[in-house]
Amino acid sequence: MANASEARRTALVRAVEGARDAIVNIRGQKLVPTRTADRGESQRRVNGMGTGVILDRRGYIVTNFHVIDGVSTINVTLADGTHSVATPISHDPKTDLAIIKINPGSRSLPTIQLGTSRDLMPGETVIAVGNAYGYEHTVTRGIISALHRTVQVSDVQYYHDLIQTDASINPGNSGGPLLNIDGELVGINVAVRVGAQGIGFALPVDKVLMISANLCSLRRLENRTHGINFKPVEDRDKGLLVSSVEAGSPADRAGLESGDRIESIGAADLEWPVELEIALLGRQGGRNIPLSVHRDGEAIELDLVLSATSPRIAKAKEPDRAWSQLGLRLQPLSANQLRDTSNSKYRGGLAVMAVRPGSPAESQGIRRGDVLVGMHVWETVSLDNVSYVLKQDRITNKGPLKFYILRGNQTLFGHLQVAGSPRPAVSR
Repeated sequence: MANASEARRTALVRAVEGARDAIVNIRGQKLVPTRTADRGESQRRVNGMGTGVILDRRGYIVTNFHVIDGVSTINVTLADGTHSVATPISHDPKTDLAIIKINPGSRSLPTIQLGTSRDLMPGETVIAVGNAYGYEHTVTRGIISALHRTVQVSDVQYYHDLIQTDASINPGNSGGPLLNIDGELVGINVAVRVGAQGIGFALPVDKVLMISANLCSLRRLENRTHGINFKPVEDRDKGLLVSSVEAGSPADRAGLESGDRIESIGAADLEWPVELEIALLGRQGGRNIPLSVHRDGEAIELDLVLSATSPRIAKAKEPDRAWSQLGLRLQPLSANQLRDTSNSKYRGGLAVMAVRPGSPAESQGIRRGDVLVGMHVWETVSLDNVSYVLKQDRITNKGPLKFYILRGNQTLFGHLQVAGSPRPAVSR
C-alpha cells in the first residue's frame, strides 16, 4: 500500500488500516445434537467461525459468546497470519459477550482504538470488518440506519438497545467491530435479520465495555478487589472518575477519594474501567502499582497495593479446577448427609456452594444447592474425582462434558463446555 496515492487513501481506507491489526479471526469445531431414523440421537461436528477484537496488548479479546459456545478448541488467527489457541476467560450468555485470551509471547499486541456510542448519529458512515463466510478481514461499508433497536433471534436470546446498520453483516462477522469513519470501535456486530437485505445489528461499544469490565474484574476472576467504583464520564478526556471508594480496600489505603480522576496506571493511559481491570489482572499482591491521579486541579501520584489471592485459593495444593474450568465451588457430602436431604442411594456427592457468574456451570443452569454426583462415566464423591476428570485431555478435548446433578429427589443431566487450560500459544 506504500505506493498508493493520497487521493486514494480516503478516510475509510485510513480507518480500516488503523484497526485491521487489532481484529482477529476465530474458528473452531463444536458438537451439535442430531437425530437420525437409523441411529437415533447422536452428535456431529460442525465448523464455527467468527471474529474478535483485541482489547489489551497482553492478548485479551472480546467476541460474542455464541461464537465460542460449545467450541472444544478456539483457534485464533491474527492479521499477520499468526495462529494461536485461545483460552476462554469469562462470558455472559444473556448479553452474548465473551472474553478470551491468547498468549502473545514476548510481543505486545496491537489494540483497537475505542470510540463511544453516546454520540452516534443515524446516517453516519460505519464500517464492518469480519470473517464473513470464512473470508478473513472482509470490509463492508454502510450507515447507521437506526439506534436503540430490540431484536429477538431465538426463543431465549433477546438483544436490547442495538445499533441497526445497512453495512453487510454475514455469518462469521459475529464478534467483529463496527467502526466509525475515524477507525474507532463503536459496536460489536451480533446479528443479521434473516431474509432481509441491509439490516444488521451491533451492540453499542459503551455497553460492551461496561459488560467487559465486569467480565474481566478482579473480583470475578481472582476473588479479590481494588475497591474503586466509577462514574460514567460524559466527556472524552483522559481518565476514570471515581464515584466512591470501599472502606478498608486497597484503593482506600492508597488514598483515593471520591471525585478523583485516575488518568493512568503505570505507563498506560486510562479511559474505560475495563482498561483498569485488565491492567490489574495477574498483579502480584504486596507490590506497588503507580496511579496518576487528578484531584482538585492538581496532579498527584498514588501507589495501589493489592492483596494476595484469597486464603482459600492461596492454600490450595493444586489449582481449583472445578472453579477455574467449570465455575463451581464444591463441598463433599457423605452418603448419610445425602440421605438426610433426599431419597438418594448415591455413595456421596459434591454440594454446589457457589456458581461463578458467566461460567460454563451457570450457562447450564446449575445452581447453589445442587449436588454434583457424576461426570462423564465416573461418580463424583470427592474433589479429587473432579480434578481427575478435568485433567483428562482425551475426555475434555472431545467436546462438552456430560454431568449429573441431584436436585431434591430428581437426578438431572446436561453437558458442560469445559474452559480449557492454556495450550502452547503462538505458532506460524
